[in-house]
Amino acid sequence: MAVCCDLEVDVNGQETFMVDKKIITSYSGRLSKLFGKSVGIKKNLKVIFHDFPGGAEGFELMLRFCYNGRIHITPSNISLLHSAAQFMEMNKSASEKHNLLEQTEKSLEEIKYWTWQELLIALKQCQDFLLIANSAGVLGRCLDSLVGRLALTSGSSPCASTSSPDSSSVRFSSDTRSTESLKNSFTRSNWWFEDLLILSPKLVEMVTKSMASRNIDHVIISKFLLFYHQSKSSAATADEKCKIVETIVDMLYTLDQSSVSCKSLFGLLRVSLSLNLSKSSRSKLESMIGYQMDQATLDNLLVPSPHGTNYLYDVNLVLRFLKAFIQRGGFQVSLMPMQKVASLMDLYMAEVAPDPCLKPSKFLALAKALPDSARESQDKMYRAIDLYFEVHAGLSEEDKIKICCALNYEKLSAEACLHLSQNAKFPSNSAVHALISQQFKVKSLLHTTNNYKFENDPPCSFNKTEKKGKEDEANEQIILYAGKPDLSVDNEKLRAHLQVMQCRVMELEKVCQKMQTQMAKIMKSKVSRHSNARSLPKLCS
Repeated sequence: MAVCCDLEVDVNGQETFMVDKKIITSYSGRLSKLFGKSVGIKKNLKVIFHDFPGGAEGFELMLRFCYNGRIHITPSNISLLHSAAQFMEMNKSASEKHNLLEQTEKSLEEIKYWTWQELLIALKQCQDFLLIANSAGVLGRCLDSLVGRLALTSGSSPCASTSSPDSSSVRFSSDTRSTESLKNSFTRSNWWFEDLLILSPKLVEMVTKSMASRNIDHVIISKFLLFYHQSKSSAATADEKCKIVETIVDMLYTLDQSSVSCKSLFGLLRVSLSLNLSKSSRSKLESMIGYQMDQATLDNLLVPSPHGTNYLYDVNLVLRFLKAFIQRGGFQVSLMPMQKVASLMDLYMAEVAPDPCLKPSKFLALAKALPDSARESQDKMYRAIDLYFEVHAGLSEEDKIKICCALNYEKLSAEACLHLSQNAKFPSNSAVHALISQQFKVKSLLHTTNNYKFENDPPCSFNKTEKKGKEDEANEQIILYAGKPDLSVDNEKLRAHLQVMQCRVMELEKVCQKMQTQMAKIMKSKVSRHSNARSLPKLCS
């Protein structure tokens, strides 16, 4: 058959082909429609394709089929051929006997018999023309097959559902059998990590979503994502790094929050500081860190402030972490994690307090970020505030009063209250508040002590108790002498009263501790007597 090269085809600006218009049109519905209107035109025509799948390589493969009527389809070229057939509309309507689309469809039905490497080759080829491959359906089939195989292997691993996000390597025991077992199970769960490094971030995103939909363990998925980031970022440009980090963060955000360790999230944060990460991805990363704030350390929080700010550390970032922690996905935070974060914040406040550029409003925001119930004692917060006042000696009285409003004086120890009363850096009314709170504590302790003695002392010692009660009442009157202090009272008198109270509080704490022990013994003996009385028969009257 004579071949006439009467059609010029420019493929994506890469290469120009001279082809037989009649032959190629007999297989392509797209060109058949295009040239249907140009009947009778004898001069050579030119067609320009801007988005041909696979470029010149894909077009050349398609031409071989057109000129020979057949082509050997393999996993290494099926993505190109199938996408080209879709693009050129090489279906039954164009050619009844030989149509490329039908042949590639039949080959794709054999995908379950492909080897793992053949599947990876087909996927790698798809990412070169992702949109067309996806719309053609070949990408979806390859992904389904790949993830299906991963689901089978991860399901067979004994560590799949019990793995920990913190375990980046296997912990081996001294027993040989358990060591080998751990090695094998760890290998089974992550053997595919390196193989998927050939995929682009977009394909990794698609694979991750597919794995999650197949209920593959989220810990394994998160480990793969972190492995991918670490492996691909080393040789990547700044823009490529940014794309990789955004993909990893976006995918981790869709997984169970406990599937990735707090340490790993802070590692991503450190990397992202030098990148132009999108606002959405940065917000997701901060939200994930905030969710696990109770697992963070002080070193994690000491993030340098952004370029252009005077602060030593990025306080605004920590405040956003705290906001995400309190919200915690809409659920109420339990007491123990809240107390851990409160203890961490006391350390952080003491660390940032010496920063001369830290504004009072930011320091106050840190002090008030958590609810009052998060701290059993506020002595550490008091020390942080004391340090802040010492460094910021020029602070106005108004700013000092605002910061002191964050203190709950009732949660200060007697020692801290005594120190505060002698602390010239604090506003004068703070000493008064501390004194009043201690007086309430003493009065409450005295009241509890007197009630307990009256209820539990034996009758023979009633006179002694009454006498002692009068002595305690006298002491109470002496201690409560300054119950309504005048703000003009000299600081020396306030300190004297506070010292007396401090000694009395310490004595009362010891008394209460002894009483609690005695009460436990009495209750125990009462229960014992009650059980014995029930077991004895009634005497005849």
